[in-house]
Amino acid sequence: MEYRKLGGSGLHVPVLSFGTATFGGEGNFFKAWGTTQLDEAKQLVKLCMDAGVNFFDTANIYSGGVSEEILGKALEGIRDEVLISTKATFRMGDGANDYGSSRFHLLRSADESLRRLQTDHIDVYHLHGFDGNTPVEETLRALDDLITSGKVRYIACSNFSGWHLMKSLSISERYGWAKYIAHQAYYSLLDREFEWELMPLGIDQNVSTIVWSPLSSGRLSGKFRRGVEVPADNRIAQGGSHGPATNFERLYNIVDVLDEVAAETEKSVAQVALNWLLQRPTVANLVIGARNEEQLKQNLAAVGWNLTTEQVKRLDAASEVDPIYPYWHQRQDIRLNPLPKFY
Repeated sequence: MEYRKLGGSGLHVPVLSFGTATFGGEGNFFKAWGTTQLDEAKQLVKLCMDAGVNFFDTANIYSGGVSEEILGKALEGIRDEVLISTKATFRMGDGANDYGSSRFHLLRSADESLRRLQTDHIDVYHLHGFDGNTPVEETLRALDDLITSGKVRYIACSNFSGWHLMKSLSISERYGWAKYIAHQAYYSLLDREFEWELMPLGIDQNVSTIVWSPLSSGRLSGKFRRGVEVPADNRIAQGGSHGPATNFERLYNIVDVLDEVAAETEKSVAQVALNWLLQRPTVANLVIGARNEEQLKQNLAAVGWNLTTEQVKRLDAASEVDPIYPYWHQRQDIRLNPLPKFY
């Protein structure tokens, strides 16, 4: 298993982590992702460990904390061998302070996650989203205190805009507080908007990318293709997907090229799509999920080999999308804008 350094820290993580949003399956949304219970969770954890994947990602909101509870039990006896990532910010109750990135909510959320995970520390603690109602200074001071207390080792963010992340980094630097070392973001061959601003920011500020939904909610799994009826039990059909409506013609065009490259490499469509991501700037880790052992084994085989430069270029061309302003203006002809692209 290949390991990469996470941002400006000294922490090395495997290029794949196992996402446990499928653990529990409480509520309609998370039930659509999966309903993995403890016995199967232990088997999936063992498969990951055998493959060198010792990084496990969860969040307090996943099945209302049940995912954290199952993961904590599944890691009994091997806690010192693994890295755990969890998240806070989103609503966890009906109270006025049961959501957000206030000091009150973050400190309480961290303690509750530690209890559910049965551990004394969280290796990477993410803000699940940006809270525009709480001063950034309050949020970052609370996170710095969690690090100072030993309850958290490193901090990261997720689903931030460019200015959210840049402002946070600036304030951390101003006061000498811990900085975000990674940004967990939505990125795939089908969803490349991340490249417009967040990727250049990550390059400039040495913030790594941890990719969530690298197969675009299963759209790049190989099940979606022209003339093929998609199984009714897929995540999208059951209401567990993310993002805007899918442009299926564009998806099929991308899958056509994925099919070609898969045949050339003797890999699956999903493995090719994951490997493409691992060759993108700033990407340090992909969060892979699985409803069962077979899916996990397939995803684990996305590493240990690389696409050729020519294959990457073909996939780039098939998935390219015209950017919105000001990014299209910044990418104009070199004679008008001599600034180089960031990737």
